[in-house]
Amino acid sequence: MVPERFRGIRIDPGRRGVCTLLAVGVVAMAVTGVVIFRERPIARPVPPLPAVHSTAAADAPAAVAGPADAGAPNGGGPEPAQPGPPVGGELVVSVVGLVPRAGLVRLPAGARVADALTAAGGPLDGADMTGLNLAQRLSDGDQVLVGRSGPNPGAPQLGSATISAGGRAPAAPASGSAQTAPASGRVDLNTATEAQLDALPGVGPVTAKAIIAWRNAHGRFTDVAQLGEVDGIGPARLARLRELVRV
Repeated sequence: MVPERFRGIRIDPGRRGVCTLLAVGVVAMAVTGVVIFRERPIARPVPPLPAVHSTAAADAPAAVAGPADAGAPNGGGPEPAQPGPPVGGELVVSVVGLVPRAGLVRLPAGARVADALTAAGGPLDGADMTGLNLAQRLSDGDQVLVGRSGPNPGAPQLGSATISAGGRAPAAPASGSAQTAPASGRVDLNTATEAQLDALPGVGPVTAKAIIAWRNAHGRFTDVAQLGEVDGIGPARLARLRELVRV
């Protein structure tokens, strides 16, 4: 409320005062506009950030598969992959005995014993060929043993054989007195086949192969006591075999 003493007072700024008031108002508005404009936030471009490559997703499958693989042997999981046949149908065959290049030879699928002998350089002089079927097809892992013939052409020492990858040698063909047991019932160490040696008490297929391998490497047995030089034959077994074999 206006006091009574000021109620009758009238203020007349005049034309000049009105112009002054208008000028002050315009200046005030201009200052206010500048202040507001400066305080307004200015949008500034944000520099691009380098891309972040995370390997967590790539490593996740391996981390998850780890425990499952660790428990597979005890938990009945899938069995480890077994090695398959040679790539491209290639065969790896062992050729030992009387050949120039004894050892492993690589042959194409469907190869025969004759191909294995050719790859090993062919049989040497004195090699026994009657115990080998040159037309027999070979399998991967087979072994061809080329033994030595006996002193007499009519009585060859049938030490040659083809042993399959399963470890079983085919029966040697019967061809005369060399395959027949002597009258005394003893087995001749220099003419016996693997099957005849395997039939001896306490010998078995592994020792029979070892006897033939010794014979191929050293030639004829000159004394039964030389069996003690064969792997797997100790003094006790040698004592039992003395009454069963001869040279």
